[in-house]
Amino acid sequence: MAEEMAHDKPTEQQDAHAPAPNEVLHGRMSLAHAAPPVPNAEADPSRWGRIDDEGTVFVFVAGGERPVGVWQAGSSEEGLEHYARRFDDLRTEAELLETRLNSGAGDPKQALSSATQLRNGLDEAAVVGDIEALRARLSHIIAHAEQAIEQAKRQREATRAAAVERKTALVEEAEEIAEHSTQWKAAGDRLRSIVEEWKTIKGVDRKTDDALWKRFGKARDAFSRRRGAHFAELDKQRAAAKERKQELVDEAESLTQSQDWGPTAARYKQLMAEWKAAGKAPKDSDEALWQRFKAAQDTFFARRSAAFSERDAEYAENARRKEELLAEAEQLDPSRNLDSAKAQLRKLQERWDEIGKVPRERMRELDGRLKAVQDKVRQAEDSKWRASDPEAQARAAQFRERVQQFEDQAAKARADGDERRARDAQQQADQWREWMNAAERAVADR
Repeated sequence: MAEEMAHDKPTEQQDAHAPAPNEVLHGRMSLAHAAPPVPNAEADPSRWGRIDDEGTVFVFVAGGERPVGVWQAGSSEEGLEHYARRFDDLRTEAELLETRLNSGAGDPKQALSSATQLRNGLDEAAVVGDIEALRARLSHIIAHAEQAIEQAKRQREATRAAAVERKTALVEEAEEIAEHSTQWKAAGDRLRSIVEEWKTIKGVDRKTDDALWKRFGKARDAFSRRRGAHFAELDKQRAAAKERKQELVDEAESLTQSQDWGPTAARYKQLMAEWKAAGKAPKDSDEALWQRFKAAQDTFFARRSAAFSERDAEYAENARRKEELLAEAEQLDPSRNLDSAKAQLRKLQERWDEIGKVPRERMRELDGRLKAVQDKVRQAEDSKWRASDPEAQARAAQFRERVQQFEDQAAKARADGDERRARDAQQQADQWREWMNAAERAVADR
C-alpha cells in the first residue's frame, strides 16, 4: 500500500473530451426563421451598383448609394463584375461559415467572431451586391453561433455536473471503505480501481476536482492506516500464537513415553483444544510446529494401541479361562449337598478373582452367569433355613387357630339367625385363611 499512497493525483486535460459546442448542436439546432438567401451579385451586377463617368464605383444601399472604389481599367460592365466578384467572395465566406456551423464541423466561437467581423465591415466593404441581404444573413449566422455557444455551455455544465456527481460518488465509496471495510485485499483493489476510473472522468473544474481528490486521498490514507494497524495486531497475535504453540508442542513431546494411558490421552485431547484456541502462528512456523505436535500424538497413541492390543489378547485368554470355571460352577447342585456346593463355589470364586480382567464387552455376560450360580446356592441356603425356622411354624399354627375361631363364631351366628354377624365373622375367617395359607407355603418351600 506504500506505493499506492505515493500515487499522485491523476492529471487531465480540462474539458479535453467534453463535446464541442458544434457537436452538441449538429443536426439539432436551427433558428426559428432563417434569413433569405443572398443573391449572386455576378449574375446582374447592375442591380446592386453603378460606375459614373469619372469611374467612381457606387453600391446601392438603403436610402441611397455609397462609393466603394474607382474603376478605370476597362468598361463599366467589367468594373461592376469585378466588384460583384468581391461581394460574392464575402457571400461565399458567409455560406461556408453557415455550412460548417450547421454541419458541426466548425467552432461556434470562431464562426461568431468571423461573422461579426464580416458584418461590421460591410459598411466600408469595397463590393457591389445585396449588402442588406448579406447583412441579414450574417446576423442570422451570428444568432445561430450565439445560440450554439449557449447550448454548448449548458451541455458543458451538465457534463461537469455529471462528472462531479460521479467523482463525489467515488469519494463517498472510498470513505465508506476507509471507515468500515475489513476485506483488506478486495478493498485495496477497489481503491486502486477507483484511481483508474477517476482518470477517465473529465470536465470537472480544477478547484472542485482538487477538493474531491483531497477527500479521496484522506480516505485512502485512513484505510491504509487502519489496515496497517490490523496487520500489526495480527502479527502480534501470531507471534503470541507461535509462543503458545511451542509450549504445547514441548508438553506433547514430553508425554510420548507415558504409560498412564487414560489421563494422558485425555490431556492430548485438551492439548488439541488449546492448539485450536491458540490461533494461527506465522505460516512457516505454524506448519513446522503442527508436524511436531502431530508426531508426538502419533507416537503416544501408537504405543497405547500396541499396549491395548497386548492387553486385549490377555483379557481374551482370561475370558476363556473364566468360561471354563463357569462350566464347572454351573454343574453344582446345592439341592443335593448344600455344604459341598458352597465349598466348591468359594474355591471357584477365588480362582475367578485370580484370573483377572476380561474384555469389557464380555464382563456383563460372564459376571451374570457367575451371579446366577451364586443366586442358586444362596436360594438353596435360604430355603433350608426357612424350613427349620420355629417362628414360621408357630406363626402358621396361630393363623390356623384364628381361622377356626372366626368360623366357629360364624356358625353360631347363623344358628342364632344373625346373618349380619355371621357374614362379618366369615369375612374375618377368610382373611385369616389367606394369611394361614401363605405361612404354610413358606414353611413348605423350605
